[in-house]
Amino acid sequence: MSPADAPPAAPPANLPARDAYATEAICARILARHRDRISVRKDHVAVANLARIIEAVLTLSSRQGFHETSLRDLARASGLSMGGLYSYFDNKNTLLVMILTEVAETAEAVLRQAPAGIAADPAAHLRWLIETHIRLTEAMQPWFVFAFMEAKGFPAPARTMATESEAATERIFAEVLARGAAAGVFAVADVDLTAALIKPLLQDWYVKRAKHRKRGIPIQRYIAGVTAFVERAIAAG
Repeated sequence: MSPADAPPAAPPANLPARDAYATEAICARILARHRDRISVRKDHVAVANLARIIEAVLTLSSRQGFHETSLRDLARASGLSMGGLYSYFDNKNTLLVMILTEVAETAEAVLRQAPAGIAADPAAHLRWLIETHIRLTEAMQPWFVFAFMEAKGFPAPARTMATESEAATERIFAEVLARGAAAGVFAVADVDLTAALIKPLLQDWYVKRAKHRKRGIPIQRYIAGVTAFVERAIAAG
């Protein structure tokens, strides 16, 4: 049976329940990461308001772009006052860094948590990485779309952060490809280039969602298709 014909599989074991990637759960992690600059002391209030702010900025950015979204737009959309916004960040760039940091840190943390039994087998590890990446971006789709679509308009430091996050993901794939090539499991002459070629296949799921929905392609079929395509391309022998 080919991967494309395989029955739907359960999500990778290390990927927490979808609730872990709900906006409020992510905002709780943002609060913990940036507690020193957020002046609201009651955690439940801070998390709830951060969720309103983040949901507003992701929605407004999808409509008009982050660069064109003003703090007044954000205040209106979130239902908070301008003063209320300043309790969480001092300017738009700080808010941008909060969002990008959470996307980057979450992606790298999740992709580096392959179960030991899987990590010991390069072929299984590669399949696991492909599925885990796609399922993570499904769970955090608005966040990843924001980081991808808005990157060209980011200020230089934020643009560098987005670029480094993408490079970190490619390095994780390259490490597994290198181990597989050394073991004779994969035929890969340039692991960095191959990892860079795999990355757009993963991004296509969340960037071009409408295309796949129109074709009636569910997530498990997409995962199986990408996995089969990559495995055929790098199969040893």
